Amino acid sequence: MRFKRAKRAAAVAAVLTVVAATVLVALWRDRANLDNIDWPPAPEAAGGALGVTWLGVTTVLFDDGETQVLIDGFFSRPSLADGILRRPVDNHAPTINFAMHEFRMRRLAAVIPLHSHYDHAMDVGAIAKRSSASVVGSESTANIARGAGVPEDQIVVAADRDTYEFGQFEVRLIESRHGPIGWRKTVPLPGTIDEPLTLPQPVTSMRVGEVWSVVVEHPQGTTLVQGSSGFVDGALDGLTADLVLLCSYGLSSLGAEYAERYWQSTVTATGAKAVVPIHFDDFTAPFGAVVPFPRILDDIETAAGWFETFRDARDVDTKLYKPAFGRRMAVYTEPSSST
Repeated sequence: MRFKRAKRAAAVAAVLTVVAATVLVALWRDRANLDNIDWPPAPEAAGGALGVTWLGVTTVLFDDGETQVLIDGFFSRPSLADGILRRPVDNHAPTINFAMHEFRMRRLAAVIPLHSHYDHAMDVGAIAKRSSASVVGSESTANIARGAGVPEDQIVVAADRDTYEFGQFEVRLIESRHGPIGWRKTVPLPGTIDEPLTLPQPVTSMRVGEVWSVVVEHPQGTTLVQGSSGFVDGALDGLTADLVLLCSYGLSSLGAEYAERYWQSTVTATGAKAVVPIHFDDFTAPFGAVVPFPRILDDIETAAGWFETFRDARDVDTKLYKPAFGRRMAVYTEPSSST
């Protein structure tokens, strides 16, 4: 009798496991579709004009033909299993080499992570060693660079609102907050990296550190890069931007009221002429693959609908553009059509 009960319990457990796995797979495959967002792509930068190229997640390359500035530079893309199982991860040299060659990063003056989570900062050391670019960021980011063997004279520990000049670019890092997108509205992987971090290490070793809004000013235009869905009320008041590259990850779970305050603190506050959402794509996908996150984690379609509502209510002259991987966007160019 006991054997039969045990056998029945095992059978029930097996069925429940199969059902749970099926549900999880279905939820993981249920993703937003960018084709459902009826926005045009941003106008393309011509010739020697200032170009802003989105390379997935929050990696953005600024290039005016003379100098290049890279925000984040996340190319290695550890897998979902790497993260779940906490397997040690390392910089993926072939992908980094490919990205730097494909997008002609031969005049790279600085690489600037928006904070020190792995999907922003894990590749900074590898990029700096290949280019001699300065690494600009928090002490936590500096410790990732130090662990990779980047010379100290290439490392700049940033201070709030200080300006750093690279060619005609003036870059300002402004203290911000990470979006409360973790369990019970917490910040994922809080804390700092307090000593040089040598890869390979689990992704959990790369703590958030300080979080920045980055303003990239240039005679041809100004861009605000907001790399997390957190904000500090009033922090950007008095600043102006032509383009806001706006992290949308987590907004669908944080709600419309939160998203509206976020919009007001970034887009409305800066009087931006254009907005392109970023950080909506699954960063466990290979570099170059633009795949939205599963809806259970984030829904870019929902966020895009809210952005339209906020724009129509407060910022009617602001244009909304669909992100396009690897395309050099113009900052100042006025397109012939808009949403």
